[in-house]
Amino acid sequence: MTFNEGANLDTSQVIGGKSGAVVGGGVGGLLLVLLFAFLGGNPLGGGSSSAFDVNQVLTGGSNSSAIDVSQCKTGADANENDVCRIVGTVNSAQDYWTDALPADINRQYREAPTVIYSGSTQSACGTASNQTGPFYCPSDERVYIDASFFDQLSSQYGADGGNLAQMYVVAHEYGHHVQNILGILAKAQDGKAGPRSNGVRVELMADCFAGVWAHHAASTQDDQGNTLIKPLTRKDIDSALSAAAAVGDDHIQAELGGGRVNQDSWTHGSSESRQRWFTAGYESGNLNSCDTFATNEL
Repeated sequence: MTFNEGANLDTSQVIGGKSGAVVGGGVGGLLLVLLFAFLGGNPLGGGSSSAFDVNQVLTGGSNSSAIDVSQCKTGADANENDVCRIVGTVNSAQDYWTDALPADINRQYREAPTVIYSGSTQSACGTASNQTGPFYCPSDERVYIDASFFDQLSSQYGADGGNLAQMYVVAHEYGHHVQNILGILAKAQDGKAGPRSNGVRVELMADCFAGVWAHHAASTQDDQGNTLIKPLTRKDIDSALSAAAAVGDDHIQAELGGGRVNQDSWTHGSSESRQRWFTAGYESGNLNSCDTFATNEL
C-alpha cells in the first residue's frame, strides 16, 4: 500500500499522560503477557471515556527521545519514513471512523491522539516502552507507539515489513478506541484467558475493525479533500496478514517457548484467527460483521 504523494499529513497533536497500569489492548502488550503477553496490552483495567478535542499525533514524553514529525508533510513522506507512515495511517483511520460511526450505527467518533516516542514515556495506563509495544490506553484515550516497533515486528516476529503490515498495527489500536467509544472494550476486563475468552474476542474484533478500515482506506481524505491512500493490492493484504500471523498467541508462544503452545493462557487469539477476522472485516467493509461475541468460531 502506498500513500498518494501529494496528500497532506496532519501532524498537529497534543501530549500528556501520567502513571497508571497498561490497559487497552493492542499490538504490543502480548509479549509481556506471554512473558507477560504481545500485540496489545491486555485490557486489564478500566478507563474513562473522556472526550478529547485534539488532533492526532503526539511526540515526546518523559524519558523519551524527541521524535521529529515536522518532516512528515505529504504522502510521499509517508511512503519513505516509518514515523510519517504512522502519521498518515492515523489521519486515514480517524477520517474513516469519523464518518463511519455516525453513518453506520448513529454514534459520534471522538478523535484519539497517537503518542509516537522513542525509549519510554508515561501514559495514564503506565509506562510505555519498546518492551510494551503499541497499545491503546482508555484512561487518556491515546495510542502509544514506540518508533522502533516496526523493526521488531519484522526482525523478531516474522512480519514481512511491508507498509500495510505496519499500518495494520495502527489500525488495530484505533479499533480498540472504537470499542471504547461503543462500551465494548471493558468486556475484556474479566481476568480470564483462553481462545474463547472475552479478551481474545475483543482483540479479534479490533483486528476485524482494522480490516474494515482497510476496505475503505483508499476513500479516506486529508484535510483538503485529497485522497490519502492508493487502492490496495493483493500484496498489501498479504502484508497485513503476515503481521496478524506474527502476533498470534500460538506463534509467539512457539517462538518463545521452544515450540510449546498453551491455549489456556491466550489473550489475543491464534495466528489463523487473527488473519481470519482481519479478512472478514476487509471483505465486508462493515463493522457489523465483526461481532466476535456472537460466535464460538474464533
